[in-house]
Amino acid sequence: MKFNVWSVTDKGLRRDSNQDSFLVNSDLGLFIVADGMGGHSGGEVASSIAVKSSEEVVLDPEANERSPREVLNKIYEESSHQIFDHAANEGPQLAGMGTTMVLAYIRKNYIYVANVGDSRCYLFKKPYLWQITEDHSLLNEQIRAGVLNEATAQNLVGRNVITRSVGYERDVQPDIFEREIVLGEMYILCSDGLSSLVEDEKISQITNKCTPDNVAKACVEEALANGGDDNVTVVVVHFTGG
Repeated sequence: MKFNVWSVTDKGLRRDSNQDSFLVNSDLGLFIVADGMGGHSGGEVASSIAVKSSEEVVLDPEANERSPREVLNKIYEESSHQIFDHAANEGPQLAGMGTTMVLAYIRKNYIYVANVGDSRCYLFKKPYLWQITEDHSLLNEQIRAGVLNEATAQNLVGRNVITRSVGYERDVQPDIFEREIVLGEMYILCSDGLSSLVEDEKISQITNKCTPDNVAKACVEEALANGGDDNVTVVVVHFTGG
């Protein structure tokens, strides 16, 4: 299946550095967005380790012998172990660091999406947009439990608290989503620098209005126009033919 990929990242308007890391490796069919957490330096270190170790897992010849789901579980296992161990060995300044991570992995005619944290993957099939990952956040857990609704969620104290991340604990379990690839579909991976500032309805409008090559740029520009409070990263994968 042929595809095109576009990516844009920006540190935003209120941050001194960009703690997002991302990977676009079309040869491996691997695309990642990771949003680091853990202080000024810890977040950047954590997200960078996650992306690098993920690519190494797929580059390993043994990956071809594993099922796609085994590969994805191995990715999160290795990433979490490396981040946790690095924090333990490098001193207190990196204590408690971790990262969200959402990825898409193409194998034959299927795409596999995995995530931990609140970085997201959307599926766009004109004219509809779906969020296909589940946020691992205090806010989302409260909504799912029926404690909050969308109208009251904005007032939740600690709404940005992540309930599952890569590397904060040594082991973590990703959610995995599998789908047969359909011509014309678009997958959008993003950090919460987009989803926290741009509502899904607006992202849908952007994907319907823009050509695929402009979607990532337009999404980032919208996040910046809405305050740019956080680093923002968007990776778009568009399937164009057999």
